[in-house]
Amino acid sequence: MKRHFSGKQLLRLICLLFSVGMLFLNSPLEVSATGSSDFITQEGGQTGISDTRTNINEPGVSQSPEELRELNVANNLTVTYEGGNGSIAGPIRILITLTMIGLAPLLLLLLTAFTRIIIVLHFTRTALNTQTVPPNQVIVGLALFLTFFIMSPILTEINENALQPFDRGEITQEEALKVGMEPLREFMYGQTQVKDVRMFMEIADQEWDGSLSGIPSSILIPSFVISELRTAFIIGFLIYIPFIVIDMVVASALMSMGMMMLPPTTISMPFKILLFILADGWNLIIGSLVKTFY
Repeated sequence: MKRHFSGKQLLRLICLLFSVGMLFLNSPLEVSATGSSDFITQEGGQTGISDTRTNINEPGVSQSPEELRELNVANNLTVTYEGGNGSIAGPIRILITLTMIGLAPLLLLLLTAFTRIIIVLHFTRTALNTQTVPPNQVIVGLALFLTFFIMSPILTEINENALQPFDRGEITQEEALKVGMEPLREFMYGQTQVKDVRMFMEIADQEWDGSLSGIPSSILIPSFVISELRTAFIIGFLIYIPFIVIDMVVASALMSMGMMMLPPTTISMPFKILLFILADGWNLIIGSLVKTFY
């Protein structure tokens, strides 16, 4: 008896065959076995050789499960990254990379000078009343380059003391993270006001001895962000003062001439731009802003 397949059944069969084929084509996971004369190292392969073993100690006898875990090390799974015969699986490596990429913008915003710089630049544009000039892309790009300029000594210190030793295998991942956080903690502590630290320490119900080592990173980071916001708003207020004076003078002149229907901002904007150019505003603001971190 002949059986006719419908279109949906034929499509499912093709998908099933395609999935099975992809499973067979997928390369197997590379592992290394204990040393034995039966295994031969192939060029570019990861198979074990007679001089390399995955178990450190010889298996022995035990009287308890605790002794078994210590002696029978061949049953334990060890994963090494570019330091032995084994390697981290590709999906795990991709997951770690994507996690670090996802955290990078958060670290850039909260642990560097970016917050203060971007707020001051936005205050400057608003005080000039130039609407979208400079555009957001230019302001963000300038803030990024100024941030890299200010943070370059700290990034160099992190690279020399944490990343390079960790890459050479001289320190562990936990030690690299601790050493790499120290320059950032010192930078944030130097820009953080004491009252902000005390406020968060009181909220967390913790005692503080007044030193940097006594502040957890979970308290130092929000204290630093609050201090940066306060400093940025103070600088923005100082930038606004001369431009407000120009607005008041123009508004008074228009009222005295009886020109009530003419918006004062339309007349004052050219005078603001002229004052900004004569005072070399960008050099003055950027220079003073960068010096606040030193």
